[in-house]
Amino acid sequence: MKKINGIDNFSINCESIITIGTFDGVHKGHQKILKKLIKESSKLNLESIVLTFFPHPRIVLNPNSPLKLINTIDERSSLFENSGIDTLITHPFDKNFSELSPEEFVKNILVNKLNIKKILIGYDHRFGKNRTAGIKDLKKLGLKYNFNVIEISAEEQNNISISSTKIRNSIIEGNIRKANSFLGYDFSLKGKVIKGNKIGRTIGFPTANLEIDEEYKLIPKNGVYLIYTKFEKQVFFGMMNIGVKPTLKFKKESIEVNLFDWEKDIYGEFIEVFFLDYIRDEKKFDSLIELTHQIKIDKKTCLKLIEEK
Repeated sequence: MKKINGIDNFSINCESIITIGTFDGVHKGHQKILKKLIKESSKLNLESIVLTFFPHPRIVLNPNSPLKLINTIDERSSLFENSGIDTLITHPFDKNFSELSPEEFVKNILVNKLNIKKILIGYDHRFGKNRTAGIKDLKKLGLKYNFNVIEISAEEQNNISISSTKIRNSIIEGNIRKANSFLGYDFSLKGKVIKGNKIGRTIGFPTANLEIDEEYKLIPKNGVYLIYTKFEKQVFFGMMNIGVKPTLKFKKESIEVNLFDWEKDIYGEFIEVFFLDYIRDEKKFDSLIELTHQIKIDKKTCLKLIEEK
């Protein structure tokens, strides 16, 4: 898969079939669209292109209503690579780009830059300045500029019944199983392991503290989770606590991972942690002894869930 940063850095000497969207999560619904795109491209010998945007348009156009995303830009790129498309174009979304009229967008971007023969798009897709144009306008412009529009019908979209918003809400609520079932893979966080206060070590549960660089990355609700990570082709299970550790009277939120059967020193390294299940809410205990007792119960719960998988 070719990865292109910005439409101006792309050139093509054949015709293409494209789809457009932000594709946050690259979830099961998106995956169906991508399969259809690849099938059509193979049948017609067209280059399959996904045109996506970063930052997310809602972040740019509604800065007072911050949107957290399921994937970082790198995670999303990896998911597209696994889909089998030919080219991923990630175009910087800004106010100037949002000011393009529907016809300017079609003529200058889709036709002149991407050389499209077909476009695969949802029945409710909106585009152009203030999102004024819809599928009917796109079909008219297709006739004018000689490309076909393959419409994903309301019935097809409703049958999928998955959306990035539903997945975000599930993650925010701690409903990891539901989110993973919609995604078709396990939601994850990737971060650098930094030094913490080392209290976990003193009670027999040493933790790796994760620092997430991307402020726009969605973090699940505070609480304890069953997780796993992959290291040197091995899978290591563990549990994660997200929160402020109220028993210890800390105020700063942290993400701490306790890996079972783990002895390696990974300070300064980046690890990716995959979520499997939500164990319990974060809770304030009266003492460190009570907290330690609860953590032991949490570990037993996690080990039981691992056995059932």
